[in-house]
Amino acid sequence: MNGTRFRTIETSDPAISATGLEFVTVKSRALGRRADVTLYVPPAAQGAGDLPIVVLLHGVYGSHWAWALKGRAHLTAARLIDEGALPPVALLMPSDGLWGDGSGYVDAAESWIVDEVPALARELVAGCSERSPLMVVGLSMGGFGALRLAGKYPHRIAAAAAHSAITEAAHLDGLIEENRDAWSRAPADTGVLAALARAAATLALPPLYFDCGRDDPLLEANRALHRDLQRAGIAHEYAERDGGHDWDYWADALAESLRFLGEAWREGRQ
Repeated sequence: MNGTRFRTIETSDPAISATGLEFVTVKSRALGRRADVTLYVPPAAQGAGDLPIVVLLHGVYGSHWAWALKGRAHLTAARLIDEGALPPVALLMPSDGLWGDGSGYVDAAESWIVDEVPALARELVAGCSERSPLMVVGLSMGGFGALRLAGKYPHRIAAAAAHSAITEAAHLDGLIEENRDAWSRAPADTGVLAALARAAATLALPPLYFDCGRDDPLLEANRALHRDLQRAGIAHEYAERDGGHDWDYWADALAESLRFLGEAWREGRQ
């Protein structure tokens, strides 16, 4: 918070190398305006086919560059690829649609993420194809998006993970300046549990993982989601770790979710 001219200011960390990153601006039909994506394709992806597409969703106040230039996402992915814990992937980090303080990844922003960002990967990355699995990870508001979208599109999302997830759209009301009156009020658009439970009633859900810091104000909400999923018989992995609702936590926790995606990818190929 700035408290003067600007309500919020987010700045990148100049200590994080941007080597290997590409920055893309496209005209999104879903959003009806321009949108930005930070892209990372590791050297190991050269010559590979059907590259998994991993989409990282940022939180409120952020934008496309945050996962890389605050969270070191590309450096973590490169390390895990070198270790063999993650296959070569196309790592796409899109803006959320840039509505107000945060779009929640609902309505038009949902189509931007699920339809257009994978299509952009196929256009820009030689190894991406229609057979490339789509996997999604998010933090805070992005965690809400990742888990909810896995429930709405289980036939298209191969695995999903979240860190410090907002679990109900109403949790955003204390964070964003704008009201959500125009947002969809469908249960699958306002709550993670509703989205996952609706899908689980008729379809097999993709592998799911989420974690939360023990000092995070969203800890109890994440514990409640874990318990509710257990009661509903919805398979998932849940972990609690030291840390709070900040980039120190997310930058460290990302390695766990990427390992989870790597394992899901290997199991899906068997």
